[in-house]
Amino acid sequence: MTEPLDTAHGALGANFNEQLGALNHDELRLAQAQWVRGFFHMPETDHGDPGEHPGIRAILETADRGFNTIFSLKFPYNKASFPEPGSAEMAAELARLDKVLPTVMGKADIVTIGNEPFLESLPEERDERLNEFYEAIAQYVIDYRRTYRTDRTSRLYMGAYNRLDLEDSRTPAAERWMTFVRETPEIEGVDIHPHLADGSNAQAFVDYILPRMRDDQTFLVTEFSIVWHWKQHLNDTISADFASTYGFDPDTRVWEVAKAAIENPFSERQWHDFLASSEWFMAQSSYLHDQMNMYRGTGRLAVATYGFRQQEDMTTNMGPDKDPWLFNSVFARYTVQLRDAHMSAPGFWLDSFRSLQNI
Repeated sequence: MTEPLDTAHGALGANFNEQLGALNHDELRLAQAQWVRGFFHMPETDHGDPGEHPGIRAILETADRGFNTIFSLKFPYNKASFPEPGSAEMAAELARLDKVLPTVMGKADIVTIGNEPFLESLPEERDERLNEFYEAIAQYVIDYRRTYRTDRTSRLYMGAYNRLDLEDSRTPAAERWMTFVRETPEIEGVDIHPHLADGSNAQAFVDYILPRMRDDQTFLVTEFSIVWHWKQHLNDTISADFASTYGFDPDTRVWEVAKAAIENPFSERQWHDFLASSEWFMAQSSYLHDQMNMYRGTGRLAVATYGFRQQEDMTTNMGPDKDPWLFNSVFARYTVQLRDAHMSAPGFWLDSFRSLQNI
């Protein structure tokens, strides 16, 4: 097993999901972020050399610039059955790994096997078929790493659980997942993705995973948010003061202001005033500190990464039923006017994010 990195003890980094090609090193430096995380859709290997993929190129360049990196392998099987081990379909999946692993192994500090397996699968196959597929993938990655000679060694985690706060998510397949993690010495821990309506529900995630891990294992939190809390308030009426100050009708809804900001980006001051005037938002203003204190308090957190930059798909078809991921982001790329050609404006969370770099 590899030695843990000093910078991986309770770190808070920047998550870009599949949008690694959009990362901006100036924004990372302003936020004082040391860790960067993103995922890669494995089927994209069918369309060209992974080494030329903009996301992979970006994370390798970021590593070359001295940042630490987490690279998650995403296997989307939510529209097709898992290939059976030993089948031609499984051989094709392993051939994809043969293309991707040489580009990232030994370059990314952490490789996470899987993104959200219990969502990226057919509901009827979230049983031993899910386990058999990911265990075969994990063993293949382990075997590859063993034969790959490099000065650096990527550490391996299994990822990632969703909704462990719900009893029906703690299935036999979830239990077997943790058994595999615990009993496989080359695996250093597990990833969790607590996207919730109430931040306190994240405690259920650590309460589930920690007793099922070896004492020497740690965990990742490469995605976390209270996006469902934000969504509950999209139809709220905005504050009278904000409406009066910025010329909105007093009956304007939260989602309508967000839509207005997307269509004609606000100044930094106006976006801040919008959020600061919203009781539902400010009630969660300590969210990042609360979550990091809880994760770090376990003594077992390796790295957490938080949504760093608004993505374009967060802004399409904004309405009362839109999942409002854009309220999470450290940088408000699409709702606030750019600072300059190379720099997005900060959103609400920059000060909290930066203060949490001092562990």
